[in-house]
Amino acid sequence: MKKIIFVMAACLLVIAGCKDDKKTNAQPQVNVKADSLERVLEQERNEREDMMAIQNEILDGFRQINEAEDRITLAKSGEGAERAEQIRENMAFIQDKMKTNRELIEKLRQQLRESTINGDELKKTIDGLVKQLEEKDKQIQKMREEYQAELNAKNEHISKLDEKVTTLNNDVENLKDETTQKSQTIKEQDRQLNTAYYVFGTKAELKEQGILSKGEVLKGNYNKNYFTKIEDIRLEKEIKLYSKSATLMTAHPVGSYSLTADANGQYSLRILNPQQFWSTSKYLVILVK
Repeated sequence: MKKIIFVMAACLLVIAGCKDDKKTNAQPQVNVKADSLERVLEQERNEREDMMAIQNEILDGFRQINEAEDRITLAKSGEGAERAEQIRENMAFIQDKMKTNRELIEKLRQQLRESTINGDELKKTIDGLVKQLEEKDKQIQKMREEYQAELNAKNEHISKLDEKVTTLNNDVENLKDETTQKSQTIKEQDRQLNTAYYVFGTKAELKEQGILSKGEVLKGNYNKNYFTKIEDIRLEKEIKLYSKSATLMTAHPVGSYSLTADANGQYSLRILNPQQFWSTSKYLVILVK
């Protein structure tokens, strides 16, 4: 009887042990499934966050494009080179942002294709962004065409103004040339009017040069190179004769000059009124001994 009781107790212990083993083996399997599900949920959450970040970046890009369009509209009412530069800068900025948005939309599509989440709603969002991009493209193209037309009109106007300016510049140059020519003519006339020549010498010297002939001066052929040139009669008013005897052989108005001797008795001719003195002749001949 004792043996039977012992065997039954042993059997019960074995059965209980088997049940505990089943419970122990089942627990790890439950944990693995829970971990796998958590990883899937975490992956979906990360994917959604990445896609949402890209969407926000695209929307911010459209916002910046709208602001640039407003700046262009404002710049069009301005004037000068600064206005044109502002328009060019903002047009370039818009083009860059449009390119970035296209790339981001394509990136969003690629992520959607590779994602494990249900993307029906996101696909609709992407389609909406693409449509917005296409509409913005049309607006920008229209803006570009309007600006180009305005630019062409201004260039045509500037071209006509350039032609007028060129004509005016040519007229000014012609006037300058004419004025320069007249000025040179006036200077030459002034030079001629205020240029004179003089010579002093003994009777023999003057005869030798043909300046004095048969008691007359400056008749026939005489050596003009023997004369000294006065560049400006208004400035040169005294001629030293280095002689104690001096007689003017050419006619010059009395009172327009004087013959003055220095301490050594040597004469100098002083011209008191140049215009009057040279009015009768631009050649002066003085006989000295």
